[in-house]
Amino acid sequence: MDWIFAYGSLVWRPAFDYVAARKAILRGWRRRFWQASPDHRGVPGAPGRVVTLVREPQAQCWGLAYALPVAGRDTLLAALDRREQNGYVRHAIEVEFEDGMRARALTYIAPPDNPSFVGPAALADMAVQIARAVGPSGTNLEYVLALADSLSGLGVHDDEVHALREALRAHEAGPPTLAPRS
Repeated sequence: MDWIFAYGSLVWRPAFDYVAARKAILRGWRRRFWQASPDHRGVPGAPGRVVTLVREPQAQCWGLAYALPVAGRDTLLAALDRREQNGYVRHAIEVEFEDGMRARALTYIAPPDNPSFVGPAALADMAVQIARAVGPSGTNLEYVLALADSLSGLGVHDDEVHALREALRAHEAGPPTLAPRS
């Protein structure tokens, strides 16, 4: 059976038919908002930030693995190749399910040598960029919030995703106001 490992928007919006979805972990990789999105969650000149995977030996990344139907597999993968454009490359990996079973899967990673890889930034700076970014697929804010909510629904806490969600909520609320002194 062929599997696709989802760790970003495919977690909450796969937009393809699948036979089964299972919570899975990818070891040795960490999810990071280090990829610019001038095509989906932003525009050229004002890109959003989306996730990619970064190698880190002791890290782990939880997501969903989707079992692909046999019929239409090539068409489905071609559609995913179009969706996961702008620097993402299809990789074969091994995921582990909660019951300890392992499976080969495909996933999309935007490596550091692609032109839209932006690398790390301060959390507050990422929050400002994400709060402002809007592209053909919607707001970058929606992307972060939907990913955070979906991961929470799976019982997964991702430090960067959830810290960004809180930073974005604080950004939306604006600076604290002082109560008048009496």
